[in-house]
Amino acid sequence: QVQFVESGGGLVPAGGSLRLSCAASGSTRSINAIGWYRQAPGKQRELVATITSGGSTNYADSVKGRFTISRDNAKNTVYLQMNSLKPEDTAVYYCNAPLGNTLVLYQWGQGTQVTVSS
Repeated sequence: QVQFVESGGGLVPAGGSLRLSCAASGSTRSINAIGWYRQAPGKQRELVATITSGGSTNYADSVKGRFTISRDNAKNTVYLQMNSLKPEDTAVYYCNAPLGNTLVLYQWGQGTQVTVSS
């Protein structure tokens, strides 16, 4: 089993930046890819970025060019650098290990709230 703890959220004005951290613990050697997800009020959770153990990355179109995902395997930590934030980026952000397009391998953590003011 793997546990995730997300941190780094906060309140920022539009155009601002935040860096989120996802610390993984437990059987982390079993993890290949890690994804950052977000869920806005009244909306379904969506996948915004993924990174594999080899460093390959993918991004949702809505964040491409603004967000950067990275990982430090020695620290079992994945980061999400978010620049040029928009009010529509407001959501609770989570990390997990993707299983296909819609499922995840482990239980969700508590997430970290990101609020972008206009």
